[in-house]
Amino acid sequence: MTGAEPIPAAILGRKAVVYVRQSSPGQVAANTEGRRRQYELVEVARRRGFRDVEVIDDDLGRSGSGMVARPGFERLVAELCAGRIGAVLCLEASRLARNGRDWHHLLELCGLVEARVIDHDGVYDPCRPNDRLLLGMKGSISEFELGILRTRMLDAARSKARRGELRIPVPVGYVWHREYGLGLDPDLRLQRTIRLVFERFRQLGSARQTLLSLTADGLCFPRPSDGKRTTAFDWTPVRYRNVISLLKNPFYAGAYIYGKSGKRVVMVDGRARRSYGHGRSRDQWEVMIKDHHEGYIDWAEYERNQEILAANAYGEPGGPKSGRGGRALLTGVMSCGRCGRSLVVAYAGRPPGRPVYRCDRGHVALGLRRCMSFGGTRVDAAVAAELLRVVEPMAIEAAREAERMHAEGLAAARRMAELDLQQARYDAALAERRYAACDPDNRLTAAQLERNWETALRRVEACVARVEAVEPACPDVPSAELEGLAGDLATAWAAPGVTTRARQQLLRTLVLGIVADVDEAAREVVLTIHWRGGQHSQLRVRKPEPGEHGCRTPEDALALVARMAGRWSDADIAASLNRMAMPTGQGKTWTGRRVSSIRRVHGIHAYRSAEKDGVWLTMSEAAAALGVTNHVVRQLIRDRILAAEQVVPGAPYQIRAADLDDERITAALARRGRPRRDVDGEQIPMFPDT
Repeated sequence: MTGAEPIPAAILGRKAVVYVRQSSPGQVAANTEGRRRQYELVEVARRRGFRDVEVIDDDLGRSGSGMVARPGFERLVAELCAGRIGAVLCLEASRLARNGRDWHHLLELCGLVEARVIDHDGVYDPCRPNDRLLLGMKGSISEFELGILRTRMLDAARSKARRGELRIPVPVGYVWHREYGLGLDPDLRLQRTIRLVFERFRQLGSARQTLLSLTADGLCFPRPSDGKRTTAFDWTPVRYRNVISLLKNPFYAGAYIYGKSGKRVVMVDGRARRSYGHGRSRDQWEVMIKDHHEGYIDWAEYERNQEILAANAYGEPGGPKSGRGGRALLTGVMSCGRCGRSLVVAYAGRPPGRPVYRCDRGHVALGLRRCMSFGGTRVDAAVAAELLRVVEPMAIEAAREAERMHAEGLAAARRMAELDLQQARYDAALAERRYAACDPDNRLTAAQLERNWETALRRVEACVARVEAVEPACPDVPSAELEGLAGDLATAWAAPGVTTRARQQLLRTLVLGIVADVDEAAREVVLTIHWRGGQHSQLRVRKPEPGEHGCRTPEDALALVARMAGRWSDADIAASLNRMAMPTGQGKTWTGRRVSSIRRVHGIHAYRSAEKDGVWLTMSEAAAALGVTNHVVRQLIRDRILAAEQVVPGAPYQIRAADLDDERITAALARRGRPRRDVDGEQIPMFPDT
């Protein structure tokens, strides 16, 4: 180290650089004395003989640990390499670098260009071994000191966290009180919003469905407007991340957690970069203190929520599948009784197709033969019927529980609307006071305050309308009105407004799993239903015969067509079937053409005039062909002049078209005013012609 020895003129001809750095923005704001001492090094450089002095303070508020980029230090290194710097001035070695890599790299460059390192203790020449050794020791001590400080602070924080006294950042809904520590946020509206999220998830069992339900109710969620302080909020529409963060945060269950997330270090452009906030598994949490503070839910409910969220993760191996809609009722519930793998669903036929369950995973993954495959329409119907049979004794209790939950939901919605109205009225009153306190002559300020007041009043009106729109809870339904619910379960299950997703979720609340097998000898699908609670039951569903399909005409409709075909036309039969609410096999209404098609397929013969081929005619068609009325044709049939047939007595007459050309019919029609029947030749007329 040189003290009184002068610096060579060649080095004094270069410029001196004063490197100024503080480690954090907090030091920049609070530790002004340390920054002032660093700027005083300019005078030290001038006393040493440097006329050109430059200050590099680009790295104020940046750590020297090597984990963050320092543009000022990089500029210093670049100018050293160019040979334009004769001396580097710093308050101490820790200002230049807190890591050995940057420090020794800087000393190596200074030694190459014969630049000096100057601090308050003296002038150092990195080309000299003794000075280089001393500078290396200072750098090592600076790096070691940083590690000691960091370790000391982290150990103190962990020790305080183990007692639950470390004031870590808390989520929305909690605040640190100066007197009694951690507690709930005093804002009742905020508390009620958080509790409502947990209540909806308790009812619906899905974070996505909870979000949709809250969005339908127009719920707003608090969003901190002051950063990490979480003392001021902006109420914005609820988002999925708001719901999922509440459900997954153990803090709301009264647990104090420290070390729930960790850091990761990656190399970017040759420099280490740290990132924080990476979640850890529960067994890696450093501190977990249950019942540390008042929670919105208990720990048992928190664990139950995590199990539900994990079960809802569709496609996770080994986990149950949530009801996600589709056309198949038993998606993700059935497993193969032969290999144990889960059955998959395929859709056969033209879109949308009919569901088919099959054991396909072994075939796809291992090339094995499929264990089984069977249609899903009959199986779904059989399981649904069994489910309704099991639920039927509990229909009244379930209805009462649903009524109670509905009333609680209405009360909660009304309470939230009333809290919103209370907050809106306070904001309006505050805006009014601010407007009243303003000088009326100051129109620039008064105009803005007036607009704010008007906005607050409009929000009050909207909140009042929302409170009035929430209907009050209806009184309890008498027991007599609930007794008929058991018979209405099938109707409610098949109602058009009930989605397959709702049916799947109801099924999964009662059924733990279904093991399926196929009895090829009996052509039956054997279903073993495992109910929640440990009970089991078995169903046997007949497989359709070859050529049999689900679009067959009901047997009742076929029997009715067979009984009516001999007496009525196809149009009359179609009208009767529609009046009796008997659809076709495809669920359509009947027409005369469809009745005729069914008769031909099943060999049901109607009266011949229904064929409309011109060979056989009805009585009306025969009257039209002869140019007379139906009464005249009926009389000809009674007089045995015109031949006619009936399938059964009382059925419509069937007349052959060729019989209309008979001479006797022509003669009978020609005798106007006289009886059209044949006159016996031996009979003496009562009124002879005169």
